[in-house]
Amino acid sequence: MQCVDCVREGAKSVRQGRTIFGGDVAAIGGRPLVTTTIIAICVVVFVGQWVLPGLTNDVEFAPFLGDTEPWRFLTSAFAHAPHNLLHIGFNMYALWIMGQYLEPMLGRARFAALYLISAIGGSVVYLLLAFPHTVDQLNNRDYGAWETGAVGASGAVFGLFGAFLILQRRLGRSASMMYATIGINAVIGFVVPGIAWQAHLGGFLVGMACAAVFTHLGKRPNGGGAGTERASFSVHWLALGGITALLVLLTVVKYAVTSSPI
Repeated sequence: MQCVDCVREGAKSVRQGRTIFGGDVAAIGGRPLVTTTIIAICVVVFVGQWVLPGLTNDVEFAPFLGDTEPWRFLTSAFAHAPHNLLHIGFNMYALWIMGQYLEPMLGRARFAALYLISAIGGSVVYLLLAFPHTVDQLNNRDYGAWETGAVGASGAVFGLFGAFLILQRRLGRSASMMYATIGINAVIGFVVPGIAWQAHLGGFLVGMACAAVFTHLGKRPNGGGAGTERASFSVHWLALGGITALLVLLTVVKYAVTSSPI
């Protein structure tokens, strides 16, 4: 028999195994809790969009609303086109596939940060590439993307795609299938109307930047105890904060130099 308190105290003193990116080795092969939670939230919101038709307008991201309602930069990533099962279906499937691999590798907190920052990055690039303009054709005014709302987890999912490429490269593994997947989706984004390819691009670039933080900063030190290891990996959060701050700065500058016609 063993003393429960003794076992608990002993467990605290045992150095916990971590992946080279900071994830808990013990979590590998386990249930991806963050991934499952995000999928559940998206499904609930999708159902809510059916029940409450006005919900989509309340959470979608449209550049002309972002400066006064900044929560839209993130909430839009949890909503999808109502009455379009293919839209939410593809995104949730891709999220599930990528989450099962990336979440254990990075750890729950880092994976959640990667997903959320990529989602925001998608909205920011959508904003940066949207320019207000007025076209008077038979007294019709066209503001283009500036007043066009966008929803979907695609930006965040593309962030996972980008992170996957960086991590695979760091591990010396092939990512040829992912290149093909990204290429196909890129073509679809440009050919099929109504797809916010700008958000895909933004999420992809930000996801790669976050993954570069995980692969090049806070590497496991040679020697030293668990405290040294934790201190080394803590630099991840400082760098992620820097990426987020840059996105905020770009947003502020964009709104400062842009005169909205609305």
